[in-house]
Amino acid sequence: MFDLQGHRFARGLFPENTLEGLNSAVRLGLTSFEIDIAITRDGVPVVHHDPALNPNTTRKADGTWLSETGPLIRDLTVNELAGYDVGRLRPGTAYAATYASQIPSDGARIPTLDAVLRLFPGVRFNIELKLMPTHPEWTVTPEEMVERTLHVVDAADVAGAVTIQSFDWRAPRHVRRTRPEIACGWLTEATTVRAAPLWRGRVEATTTMEAVPDAIAGEGGGLWTPFHADLTQELLTRAHGLGLRVIPWTVNEVPDMQRLLAWGVDGLITDWPDRALTLRPAIG
Repeated sequence: MFDLQGHRFARGLFPENTLEGLNSAVRLGLTSFEIDIAITRDGVPVVHHDPALNPNTTRKADGTWLSETGPLIRDLTVNELAGYDVGRLRPGTAYAATYASQIPSDGARIPTLDAVLRLFPGVRFNIELKLMPTHPEWTVTPEEMVERTLHVVDAADVAGAVTIQSFDWRAPRHVRRTRPEIACGWLTEATTVRAAPLWRGRVEATTTMEAVPDAIAGEGGGLWTPFHADLTQELLTRAHGLGLRVIPWTVNEVPDMQRLLAWGVDGLITDWPDRALTLRPAIG
């Protein structure tokens, strides 16, 4: 099946990584979503993209915007995190201009992964573990993030409806080693491929895009999630020949969607799933 994933639920349309965004995206007819995970100080997986609170999206309890990048998620408890409003974009910023079509939802909070997984039975989630090998002090270890995330997945009884992916390949590798029945995804962009030993945790890792499909096959296969501009038709053919599914990110412009669909990608990750839905005959 073609897998159309709302990126951060559907960031171009609704407040990103919020229950309000998920509700609205499901009403559009989406059943598959890409989301991001951070771990709080008290060990709770929450759905948030950045390792720290983003001043472009975050207001304090008194309604004032953060004046600068806020605390790290790992330095806040889940109760402290609940005091911040992430229901609209900060006016006058480049971020707000980029996502000017986003419908605000004042009062939206950063949700726990548990709340997200339990909201709509049958919905699928591609869960990105937001690890930063360049700044390991910003997050818990890959192994801890995997274990805490899968504990919530198991408690919600949705192991068959999730994929665990990361740019830091130590995370899906840990999933492969400890929970081989869980689907894994291997994220790439040009920067992480050039610095492959760091992002893959292996000194001998090859630093060319052409070698990525074989590297993923060697890790045990599954899903390759490349930045869409890095993908070529030749790489897609190579990946398919190795039994990999390929779902590029973040594909927002219709001409790019059409090109990738013509090549035969297995899905798209997009901020504007409504645009992709206009191509429904092509995506099935």
